[in-house]
Amino acid sequence: MTKVRFDILTSTCIPLPLENVDTDQIIPARFLSATSREGFGENLFRDWRFDKTGVKNMDFTLNNSEYNGKILVSGKNFGCGSSREHAVWAIYDYGFRAVVSSFFGDIFKNNALNNGLLPVVISEKLLADLLACVKETPKTMLKIDLQQQLFMVPAMGVSVVFDINSYKKECLLIGLDDIDYLLGIQKHITDHEIKTGSDEDRNN
Repeated sequence: MTKVRFDILTSTCIPLPLENVDTDQIIPARFLSATSREGFGENLFRDWRFDKTGVKNMDFTLNNSEYNGKILVSGKNFGCGSSREHAVWAIYDYGFRAVVSSFFGDIFKNNALNNGLLPVVISEKLLADLLACVKETPKTMLKIDLQQQLFMVPAMGVSVVFDINSYKKECLLIGLDDIDYLLGIQKHITDHEIKTGSDEDRNN
């Protein structure tokens, strides 16, 4: 899964006004056998998007042509349940680059940040107001400025600051995961180890 730099994202959104969406609902366990990160998007919310015969459930939000965009707006406690990283892979592979909610499962949130997906936490009131606004006007534009840590809804006159770990923020801004980041500073690590070793030798 190729990750891209995240700086400013301006997009419409897809609303998912459901609380306690767990990772098994995001990507059912029967689809976890693949080892590659690609391809999981086609089974995102599989049991909600399709019935048992494989026919699309047109009442489900992802199948509603009124909604589109790279931002998923979900109810409280999104990504709870198991620690499966595949849930994030499925969301990212489907085309989402950010998920907005008032609360995320801790493991899901960390997995998201490790895989180029930005979780944005907003207040419960703002979330309720946003979902109502999008229901009324599906083409409502959202703007996320990662550098400034701002979440904006111009049509609502909203601009709020969101929290993010500074290290994870830097990784998202330059489009690297933990391993890529460490490889990028390998020379600095080696130089530090050499210097530390030399200092210890001098003290012995």
